[in-house]
Amino acid sequence: MQNAAGDRVRQAPIDPNDAYHAVVSDLVSLVEHVQNSLRLIEQMIAKEVLPGAPESSTSVIVLDDVSPCYTKAAAAVQTCDFNIGIALRSLLDSGNDDPYAASLPALSLVEA
Repeated sequence: MQNAAGDRVRQAPIDPNDAYHAVVSDLVSLVEHVQNSLRLIEQMIAKEVLPGAPESSTSVIVLDDVSPCYTKAAAAVQTCDFNIGIALRSLLDSGNDDPYAASLPALSLVEA
C-alpha cells in the first residue's frame, strides 16, 4: 500500500481496533476541550454580571452589553458538546463488549 504523498513508502495496514480506539480517544479529548471552553465562557459571563467586581464600578458607563455574545457562544459550544457526546456514545454503544470503552471516563453530557 502506498501513502497519500505517493513517495512509494509502504505503510502497515491499519488495525480496525486501533482506529476505533484512536477515534474514541480523540472524541473524549475533544469533549474535554469543549467542556473546558464552556467553563471559560461561563466564567466570563459571571465576571461580567458580578456585582462589586472592579469592572462594575459606578464610574463606568456600559454602552453595550457584551453578555449576549457570550450567551450565543455558550449556546454554540453546548450544542457542540451535546453532538460530540452523541457521536461518542454511538461509538461506545457499538462496541459494548470492548474493554477499552469501560475504562473511559463517564460522560456527563449524554444520558444513556
